[in-house]
Amino acid sequence: MRNSTSLPRQGGILRPALVVFAALSLVTGLAYPFLTTGIAAAVFPHEAAGSLIKQDNRIVGSELIGQAFSSPGYFWGRPSATAPMPYNGAGSSGSNLGPRNPALADAIQSRIAALKAADPDNPVPVPVDLVTASGSGLDPHISPAAAAYQAARVARARNLSRTDVDALIQAHTERPWLGVLGDPAVNVLTLNLALDQLRPAR
Repeated sequence: MRNSTSLPRQGGILRPALVVFAALSLVTGLAYPFLTTGIAAAVFPHEAAGSLIKQDNRIVGSELIGQAFSSPGYFWGRPSATAPMPYNGAGSSGSNLGPRNPALADAIQSRIAALKAADPDNPVPVPVDLVTASGSGLDPHISPAAAAYQAARVARARNLSRTDVDALIQAHTERPWLGVLGDPAVNVLTLNLALDQLRPAR
C-alpha cells in the first residue's frame, strides 16, 4: 500500500520559490530603492545630491568630504590616511595605527613640527584633531579650537585683521543638532571659500 504522505514533486517546490524570489527582487531591489531615492530627492534635494558645493556654476566639492589645503593662507583640515592621495572618497580608511605604535607617534610629531614651522610664534598647544586622522580619512570638519589655532597664520597670509578672521570662524561654526547632539564643528572647505570671497589668497 502506497504512503499518502509522500513528498511533493521537485517542480512543485521550485516554482513557488522562484515566484517569491522574483517578487522580493522587484520589491527590495527596484521598488524600494526608487521610492526612497525619490522621497529623499523631494524632501532633501541638496543632501540627496551629495551635499555638493557650487561656485560660479561649477562644483568645487562636497560638504561631506574634506580637501587637502597646504597654503598658509588657508585653514588646514585633519590629516587623511587614505591612499593614494588624501581625502580619496573611493578609498575611505583610517591609518589603523594603535595608540602605542611608534609610527603613530612619529606621524604626530611630524605634523606638530609642520604646524609650528608655519606659525612659530603661536604659543597655543596644537589641538589634537590637527595631528590625528579620522577613522574615515574624509572628515571635512575641524573643531573651533583647531580653527582658532590657525587664525593668526591665515590673517597674516591674507593681510586681514584677526578680528575679521575670528568673525568668519564664528559664522561658519556649526552648532550641535537640537543644541545637544554632537559637538561644534567648522567645515574647512566652506570656511576657505568664504575666505576667498572676503579676500583672495595671494
